[in-house]
Amino acid sequence: MDKQIEETSGKLTCNKTILYSIVSLATKEISGVVGLSKKSQSHTFVALQKPDVEGIKIQYNTAGQLLIDVWIDVFSNISAPDLCFKVQENIRSSIFSMVGVKAERVNVHIVDVVVKEEGEVSNEVEF
Repeated sequence: MDKQIEETSGKLTCNKTILYSIVSLATKEISGVVGLSKKSQSHTFVALQKPDVEGIKIQYNTAGQLLIDVWIDVFSNISAPDLCFKVQENIRSSIFSMVGVKAERVNVHIVDVVVKEEGEVSNEVEF
């Protein structure tokens, strides 16, 4: 006996500011990330954005897929590929769990590497 699953379709409307907040929080909670970069994209792009979303670019392509770029500063004692993978996965899972939308592409750009002074105390864990 075949089971039929009825799917209901609807429309999800989400303010882009919510997506920026989710991406920002998901990025900053990864150990090894100093924060979103203030030296991110081109000056024209930065001038068009609000100050609270510096370092994040969210777009929808013609197929309606969510494309995300984040520009971050990182500590020098991390493995860049591992950190970028963790940031990508955390952004994807956070957006999906909070709004139910799959991020098709998440690009992580490391802009600056911060070297800690000797003797400086940090809660960061090495990868």
